[in-house]
Amino acid sequence: MAASSNRIMLGPLVAAIDQGTSSTRFLVFNAKTAELLSHHQVEIKQSFPKEGWVEEDPKEILQSVYECMDRTCEKLTQLNIDISNIKAIGVTNQRETTLVWDKETGEPLYNAIVWLDLRTQSTVERLINKTPGRNKNHLKHKTGLPISTYFSAVKLRWLMDNVEKVHEAVLSHRAMFGTVDSWLIWCLTGGKKGGVHCTDVTNASRTMLFNIHTMDWDPELCKYFDIPMEILPKVRSSSEIYGLMVSICLQCLGDQSAALVGQMCFKDGQAKNTYDFVLLICLFSSYPVVSDHGLLTTVAYKLGRDKPACYALEGSVAIAGAVVRWLKDNLGIIQTSTELEELAADVGTSYGCYFVPAFSGLYAPYWEPSARGIICGLTQFTNRSHLAFAALEAVCFQTREILDAMNQDSGIHLSQLQVDGGMTSNRLLMQLQADILCIPVVKPSMPETTALGAAMAAGAAEGVSVWSLNPEDLTEVTSEKFEPQINPEESELRYARWKKAVQRAMNWETTEPVNNGNGIASWVHRACRETHGVEVVGELAARCILTSDL
Repeated sequence: MAASSNRIMLGPLVAAIDQGTSSTRFLVFNAKTAELLSHHQVEIKQSFPKEGWVEEDPKEILQSVYECMDRTCEKLTQLNIDISNIKAIGVTNQRETTLVWDKETGEPLYNAIVWLDLRTQSTVERLINKTPGRNKNHLKHKTGLPISTYFSAVKLRWLMDNVEKVHEAVLSHRAMFGTVDSWLIWCLTGGKKGGVHCTDVTNASRTMLFNIHTMDWDPELCKYFDIPMEILPKVRSSSEIYGLMVSICLQCLGDQSAALVGQMCFKDGQAKNTYDFVLLICLFSSYPVVSDHGLLTTVAYKLGRDKPACYALEGSVAIAGAVVRWLKDNLGIIQTSTELEELAADVGTSYGCYFVPAFSGLYAPYWEPSARGIICGLTQFTNRSHLAFAALEAVCFQTREILDAMNQDSGIHLSQLQVDGGMTSNRLLMQLQADILCIPVVKPSMPETTALGAAMAAGAAEGVSVWSLNPEDLTEVTSEKFEPQINPEESELRYARWKKAVQRAMNWETTEPVNNGNGIASWVHRACRETHGVEVVGELAARCILTSDL
């Protein structure tokens, strides 16, 4: 009974919806101690209709949120914790994933197009081609972003051009656009019966439609992409009450910004790295630093309606944790992620094997969509253990590339790197990261920093005020530190070979005609014309070489 009484007297609680690319979670924290009291997780299915396409079902995403909330509340009730003490819910989400729905019916008009989807590559090429000097950074002075398939504007443009339901809804003024946060908040606050259509500055800053200086949608950017501003959500700060869900206040914060808050990065030059996708963010409190070395300038957070925005430099890598799933699901060389660590630890080296997992091209710092994955340095001695080690090293080398770019842009050399994300449970990975960076890696003992950050921002919102973000009031987080164990010369040698492998992966996917220097391309064109009576260009011509009837 004494233990039950202690639980009942916990005081205010704050929850977080953590909607990620592969799963949804609902977590409840004690606002006074930051203790995680209970949580539940549901996996999200992805579909791949065509090569390079990645989609998720918006209704499944929403249902997963309801399921996680219900199950977590059941667990709290079993612990004799009063769920009526939940004072606010923060939403943190996969950021660039794009949805359009009908505000009158509440129905999604297409699947959510996931952030790493590549279907918009031709749109991106067309947009870049019409810029002066074919400059992919043409909009960076306003957005902080290069023109890339990664961001929401080109996904929205594709939906308007290729999905009849979306096109019709836009013309009839029924369409609503949003990233996952907007969809969830609209549904949870009433949906077609008065739901709140909004987003926060961190998610808005990932669309290519948002001006990071004016902190609002930019009419010129919307005109550039030919997107009507009426379908866009209202932009709010990252810590204010957006609406009510059964008398509980809602607010949101993009996943990587939430992790910054959860890692308590409130000072210039602090940085954190999230593993599973490798997203390294370095904070600059009051001004946007424009990168000259392939990084993104993004809004870190705005912790209150009347508070100033804080900015950050970010390096995004598409494939990190997905390497583990690829080795398991596609190659079948491991059964679990734990087995990957065991295999790699058995050999302790890649034996000269290097793995560049550019499955979706290369993101920061290259922004090269034509790159593709490559494994090189193979010998007759190479086995699956060496490949497992090379896969872990690839995650670390990608972090090193971004950190180098960050150092060049900011002039700030980190003395240590704070980390979070699912892959931080891999102790060998953490040690490899320290070795390759030649600085300590610091891992918090409480791994749920993204959800914690969303909860902190929600609890600190004006009108809620159950969580203080003043540095002196924050609970000290216990952590584990991994120190470098190899000499810098060895680290530099391995990194140089990685850079060499990256160059081999470049310019792999091309639409140029195949030509071996002896007129093969023209022969293919002539053969197709004579055999099939059709003219072919580009990639189709290359593929004709492989057809048996030529």
